[in-house]
Amino acid sequence: MILQKKVVGLSEASLSRFVRRARRESRLRGRVNVLVTGSAAMRTLNARFRGKNKPTDVLSFPSEQTIASGREGFAGEIAISGDIAAQNAARLGHSVASEVKVLALHGILHLAGMDHEHDNGHMARKEAALRRVLRLPATLTERARPTVNAATSPSSRRGGRTA
Repeated sequence: MILQKKVVGLSEASLSRFVRRARRESRLRGRVNVLVTGSAAMRTLNARFRGKNKPTDVLSFPSEQTIASGREGFAGEIAISGDIAAQNAARLGHSVASEVKVLALHGILHLAGMDHEHDNGHMARKEAALRRVLRLPATLTERARPTVNAATSPSSRRGGRTA
């Protein structure tokens, strides 16, 4: 866990505990690295891996090792914009720490191979169920139903997958 962008009420240890629990509940095997950073860094990552020159809330990067070999050692990496998490949290009326966890859960599901853009609602249903189990506010896919969400998931390509 790397918190380049500090989040009130969230430490590297507490985020690590949450990610372990979310991995277990989602049945994702392998370690997950999480970076919480600013929108400028997210814009750079989004441009590099998705060709979109704008910041996004979350990107997922499945491990090439896991994809190629099916091994469980390392599942992948997730990058989260602390800035966008703060904006979402203020708009939706919950803590920034909770929003970072919502985004981490979304990224974990992408690392598990789910893709809300092409799965007829399977990821949204799974995310909603896990949100309840993990006691999180409305999930990214639940919030995005009325409108198209800015985040995307490039797991099908080499590079990042977004929320």
